[in-house]
Amino acid sequence: MVAERSFGARRAATLTILISMIVIFLAGCCLFPSPKRRGYERYERTMVVTAYDAGPESCGWKRKYGCIGPPVYAYGPLKGQRKKVGITASGARAKKGTIAADPRYPFGTKIYVPGYGWGEVQDRGRAIRGDHLDVFFASRKDALKWGRQTLKVIILKPKR
Repeated sequence: MVAERSFGARRAATLTILISMIVIFLAGCCLFPSPKRRGYERYERTMVVTAYDAGPESCGWKRKYGCIGPPVYAYGPLKGQRKKVGITASGARAKKGTIAADPRYPFGTKIYVPGYGWGEVQDRGRAIRGDHLDVFFASRKDALKWGRQTLKVIILKPKR
């Protein structure tokens, strides 16, 4: 009887230690995340955030021959030249999470915009200068619904 009790007590003690280690490990990972993301400079900034879509009103393109021709730039230094609709300045396809920003934020900079989520700088815009971001939406309706907001964003800029 005594031998059985000591075996059961050892087993319970081992199980208690194992569960304690798991709880401490999980609590440590969840409660104390790494303070710095390696490879990025992190800072917060208040910025004006507007929205855009791939349509002609947002991106400055039109059809060459009214409604049937290929898309071309409607204005600017490339006026009349072919335009790849939905392709960003970095060459990536525009999708949810695509952000247009000032050139001081290199392509690949990650930005958290409250109400939109995390995105990555992949585009530029002629009117996007200074503390101004443009977030991409798939539809014009959603872009107009977003409107113009002044928000505190989190920026993770790649270290050089």
